[in-house]
Amino acid sequence: MNIRSLLSERIEAAFDSLGLQGDALLQTASRPEFGDYQSNGVMAAAKRGGLNPKEVAQQVIDTVDLKGIAKDLSIAGPGFINITLAPEFIATASTTPTPSDNPQCVVVDYSGPNLAKEMHVGHLRSTIIGDCVARVLESLGHKVIRQNHVGDWGTQFGMLLTFMDETGASSDSLADLEQFYRSAKQRFDDDAGFQERSRRAVVELQSGDPDMLVQWQKFIDISMSHCRELYERLGIGLTDADMDGESSYNDDLKNTVDFIASQGLLTESDGAQCVFLDEFKSKNGDPLPVIVQKSDGGFLYSTSDLACLRRRIGGFKADRVLYFVDARQALHFKQVFAVALASGISDANVDLVHMPFGTMLGKDNKPFKTRQGELVKLADLLDEAINRANQLLIDRDVQGKNPDIDDAELARLAEIIGIGAVKYADLSKNRTSDYVFDWDQMLSFDGNTAPYLQYAYSRTRSIFARGNIDPDSLTAPVISVDEPERRLGVAIAGYQDLLEQVAQDGYPHQLCAYLYDLAGRFAQFYEQCPVLTSDDETKLRRLTLTKQTSEVLESGLTLLGIGVAPRM
Repeated sequence: MNIRSLLSERIEAAFDSLGLQGDALLQTASRPEFGDYQSNGVMAAAKRGGLNPKEVAQQVIDTVDLKGIAKDLSIAGPGFINITLAPEFIATASTTPTPSDNPQCVVVDYSGPNLAKEMHVGHLRSTIIGDCVARVLESLGHKVIRQNHVGDWGTQFGMLLTFMDETGASSDSLADLEQFYRSAKQRFDDDAGFQERSRRAVVELQSGDPDMLVQWQKFIDISMSHCRELYERLGIGLTDADMDGESSYNDDLKNTVDFIASQGLLTESDGAQCVFLDEFKSKNGDPLPVIVQKSDGGFLYSTSDLACLRRRIGGFKADRVLYFVDARQALHFKQVFAVALASGISDANVDLVHMPFGTMLGKDNKPFKTRQGELVKLADLLDEAINRANQLLIDRDVQGKNPDIDDAELARLAEIIGIGAVKYADLSKNRTSDYVFDWDQMLSFDGNTAPYLQYAYSRTRSIFARGNIDPDSLTAPVISVDEPERRLGVAIAGYQDLLEQVAQDGYPHQLCAYLYDLAGRFAQFYEQCPVLTSDDETKLRRLTLTKQTSEVLESGLTLLGIGVAPRM
């Protein structure tokens, strides 16, 4: 049940019957005294008609059909309409996401590490943000095709192959491969002869040289084993079947360029094949080229991404393609999408969206690095998170807050809390913003953190454990009586709206904020409304609300890719 859509439809129907033009502009109320939802569309509609906004707002209230949906409508300020939902309506809400009436095929491109290197903190945001949005889309019944567009092709492998061939270096260790790559990159920058040999190696690799392909495949296997291990630790739903390496498009790059040429879009410029589109110009107004083939016959990222779209739209029949790639690639994707549309690779019915994100910063407000100036390895970050969570739990045990937890449960909780804290600290921030990584803040049991929400969930479960009650026996809907009950019920009822918003906008922090608000309302409810000591009718009602809160917290945290435990 999408409450916002329902209220908007009814209010806009009232607008029509009154001869008004405009949208309901519905939003959740910012404070309890403003009700549960607020419609801000009356002022604009009244202005268009030269009418008094307050008088129009009253006419809308008198006309709108919200019987059984709202218990109170009131006017605030210059013409806002405050809407307080009816308890009977709230009781009909489900804690399980309802499938979309218009399911789509959505390709989600995320993670995308460069292989032959260990994953570092720079890969975290794309990986966990993309995974969360993919989970949310699936929960709403959309067909999701995950794509991990790994960097497994190109100049870096030419350098590595050449270096290992000329030095005789060999290893099955990813750390060694990364060190070999650093040495190769140094030689590439300093030695013109090595640079030329590396470029020839790339051509030979792309041409299918058998010996090079064998060595290249070894690099890929070592790298992907490392990625799989980290994905498993993070609870990320990417498998080998989702791997969509640059190499898989090697045979289609020329076909892609030929197709664009067949549409009359290519222009040769300094020997390169380019697409010039009116929307891309320099500061001086000169046309900017989108190069799809270099003068030496080589291809670029733009060529590979256009070949990707040929497969994703033509082969997968995608309705939407979402790219979770950092903000520095914004111009690249604007150009790729524009060329795809102009050439007919895409069309107006396909939604191509770059969903950018900012950078993880250290406390010095610079990119998060080690003291040696290197990016922090993702595996090391997770190890430290688990160790810190383990110490946190030990300290709580000393304080008497975790009695009877054995070593095995302690280790399991430390992993759930530690990794959950790292993921939530990132997901709870607006993805378009940079954010400062802070161990103390993210592992706190207070505030908008994963431990706080995980504890809120365990608190709901402890009520059933203390009362020796099976929550699965609570199946009948209940109508709230007291205001803390009603406000908690309103939050639970808004879960569907929230998920649809995240599925559309791709902002996981909205889900985090919703869960934090829900947990806060449950805390107020728990403080003001005794559960286990109430009379039978009241107890049943409050237990049901507790169960619903528990279900939504578990569901929401699962969609964020964060684990829960019945006790903490």
